[in-house]
Amino acid sequence: MARKASVKPAADTAPSVTASLAADRARFGKYWARSAAMLARLPAKPKRTAAEAARAQEIFAQARDSRAGFMRAHARAVYDALTARRSRFLRLDELCRRAAKEFPGVVPGARELEREAVAKLACKDGLEIDQGTFLSQVLADPVAGTHLCHAMLLPRAESRDHLRELERKGEIELGGARLERQGKASVLTLRNPRHLNAEDESTLDGTEIATDLALLDPATEICVLRGGRVTNPKYAGRRLFGAGINLTHLYQGKIRFLWYLIRDLGLVNKLYRGLALPEVSPEEASVEKLWIAALEGFAIGGHCQILLTMDQVIAADNAYMTLPARKEGIVPGAANLRLARHVGDRIARQAILAERRIECASPEGRLICDQVVPPADMDAAIARLVALLTGSGLVSAASNRRAFRAGEEPLESFRRYMAVYAREQAQCHFSPALIANLEKNWDAANRGG
Repeated sequence: MARKASVKPAADTAPSVTASLAADRARFGKYWARSAAMLARLPAKPKRTAAEAARAQEIFAQARDSRAGFMRAHARAVYDALTARRSRFLRLDELCRRAAKEFPGVVPGARELEREAVAKLACKDGLEIDQGTFLSQVLADPVAGTHLCHAMLLPRAESRDHLRELERKGEIELGGARLERQGKASVLTLRNPRHLNAEDESTLDGTEIATDLALLDPATEICVLRGGRVTNPKYAGRRLFGAGINLTHLYQGKIRFLWYLIRDLGLVNKLYRGLALPEVSPEEASVEKLWIAALEGFAIGGHCQILLTMDQVIAADNAYMTLPARKEGIVPGAANLRLARHVGDRIARQAILAERRIECASPEGRLICDQVVPPADMDAAIARLVALLTGSGLVSAASNRRAFRAGEEPLESFRRYMAVYAREQAQCHFSPALIANLEKNWDAANRGG
């Protein structure tokens, strides 16, 4: 016999925002606690009746609206409280952890996240949407948002320890990446061989640390980014630049929402902007080297996004690029901000909104790829370009990179974009449409991990 649900009104009316952070923290905290208690009395998402699901949705909607209002009013004050008035740099995941403790209810806490982490994406309640709202409002504030961007551009704490190992051995293996010195070049090889070098939780930290090390290494002058050889039967033994986000892990709920923001504010932005120094704006000074990408096979999704940060791209003449984010149901990182600068607005919209595939050897592909060579010539092409760029020294390389960015993408433009991205990607990540797209276009329900 079907369980009957008594559908009551959702949470009581949210408090009104005032000018006092202390008063609002207390009043909104109590309101969010009552909302959480109401949700706790309902069954887990997969077991809810239609009426229970509707009630849960109403509770979530009201509480989320109240969090957005709270943060719109107090974003800078909240950020200052968490960072001791911006005297401490906190990475965004640590910022969320502290916010959960010091402003209970504004973002999910550790226990709530742990419960959701083990569920498939379709079975999650989307608690992490509140992290998107929180970070969107922080990034929307010019002062707090710029400080957070600065924090994410600093070298990770672990990188200094790994640098000693690199200096001793000349190479280092990290999760998702291998870094080695080859003459004057730091060669960073992307490695996730079973999954066509796709990006996921297992690759993110290691690749960002490897990026830090490539830029910090005093023995090299230039960086090369290349995909490793894969073991997937269809492409076994071939080098592939990368297949974008690991869609199987995404469907299985193994990729958290914060993964996107850590990636784009950290790893990808470091490729584009270099490493920040703590005492000065990233736009004034940074630790930078030129980056060369070697595109073999394909650059799909996130790997295509990465190409838009490179100083030089060498592509195999049989390689291609795609941004299938629309088919997947997500926003393709900062591609919406950067792609049109390379190929123009119409082609950018065709690529992002209509899945246009761009062959590297095509006229459009050559707007992104500086050289297109036969696959067998890739090693020699990389060596020639490294020799050309380092032959007379690279004294002005960092200065010229900063000068390009001053005109094409100031940090202020990036900050504003990421404020929108944080909000929109959170909604996309937990959208039923994303689940349906992955099942239809990727057969995600029948793929192994």
